[in-house]
Amino acid sequence: MSATLHHPATPPALLPNFASEAERAQFTPVALKALKRLLEAWGVTGQDAATLLGVSATTWDRMRAGRWAGTLSQDQLTRASALIGLYKGLHLLFADGMADRWPGLPNRNPLFGGRTPLVAMAEDGIPGMIEARRLVDAMRGGL
Repeated sequence: MSATLHHPATPPALLPNFASEAERAQFTPVALKALKRLLEAWGVTGQDAATLLGVSATTWDRMRAGRWAGTLSQDQLTRASALIGLYKGLHLLFADGMADRWPGLPNRNPLFGGRTPLVAMAEDGIPGMIEARRLVDAMRGGL
């Protein structure tokens, strides 16, 4: 007997396709608006914000000021998605100002090794951002 894949009658919701130029153009303004707000809430400015997003400090300054007319790359939207998800998860986990302080506090979790989550994510790139988001999701019981 051969195994067959089950095809549900109703397909699952489609995930965004960050490889699509059209979808990236659609998501870019919303992602930048959210990033500006969350990075400000976390106290991240200048070069550190640029590093997290994977752009130059000059480009980040233009993005922040609303003088950048580009489209985020697949890599940059993945970074934005991970950071936005982390922000949301932290605000679901903590009911007070800890949600915005947590990324900047030294953390003994092996994932961070005494670094702050912000430093770890800047140094470890997308994998570090995704792991930080997974950790917070797990802490709030989302996994």
